[in-house]
Amino acid sequence: MKTARSSPLTTGLLHLGLLAYTALCLAPLLLVLINSVKSRAAVFREPMALPTPQTFDLAGFTLVLAKGDFLGYFANSLIVTCGSLFCVLLFGAMAAFALSEYRFRGNALLGFYLAIGIMIPIRLGTIGILNMMVATNLVNTHIGLILVYTAQGLPLSVFILTEFMRQVSGDLKSAARIDGLSEYAIFFKLVLPLVRPAIATVAVFSMIPIWNDLWFPLILAPSEATKTVTLGAQAFIGQYVTNWNAVLAALTLAILPVLVLYLGFSRQLIRGITAGAVK
Repeated sequence: MKTARSSPLTTGLLHLGLLAYTALCLAPLLLVLINSVKSRAAVFREPMALPTPQTFDLAGFTLVLAKGDFLGYFANSLIVTCGSLFCVLLFGAMAAFALSEYRFRGNALLGFYLAIGIMIPIRLGTIGILNMMVATNLVNTHIGLILVYTAQGLPLSVFILTEFMRQVSGDLKSAARIDGLSEYAIFFKLVLPLVRPAIATVAVFSMIPIWNDLWFPLILAPSEATKTVTLGAQAFIGQYVTNWNAVLAALTLAILPVLVLYLGFSRQLIRGITAGAVK
């Protein structure tokens, strides 16, 4: 794969900008974490202050873990998110490999068709999706949510991965074919490792909307057995009274998987975002 050259100054400024952007993104998360372990009075009196021995309070976490099946909601979110990411990355990478590797009539048109989903929100088809789920008995199931989120994430996955796979050396793939490797072996053993930063980027950008989504879990899987953590947190938000300690505690628990994934893929994410950005 071709690598872009950049001056140390340009690279330093680019990384500094990314760090500043990361700090701005993490600031609200830190605010939620800080206030989740403070008493209700301290949250409203000094929301920016760190917890002290006088204001430290875990009542929100106690209520969240005691009321309802929050751990079950957490497990449902993990099942749906991991299943959706697996399908998005696998099928998106396979489609991207076909579009970037094989030349056939309608290649560009098919690529454009697959990318239309980026511009058209999937929520516009909510009624049709609900009717299909009812007809196939997939309401209140993990499979139903996984199918919807896979359809939601595929356009972005195909669009990003296609551009990266086109940069993989054709001579390298030709040499692999001469050595007797099948197309599947070239895809899994040669191409995928080379576009790992792009896969990490797609994984992060696809996971966050899936994990934080409230719309489709509320419509397609509102039962206790399939309720996600985001939907479960709504139980503490009432029309007249809101238990902010419980809400902040629930949001803190919901943030942890996304934060762990981001930290784990941070290097690959930065490489995927900045690849080819500077010369």
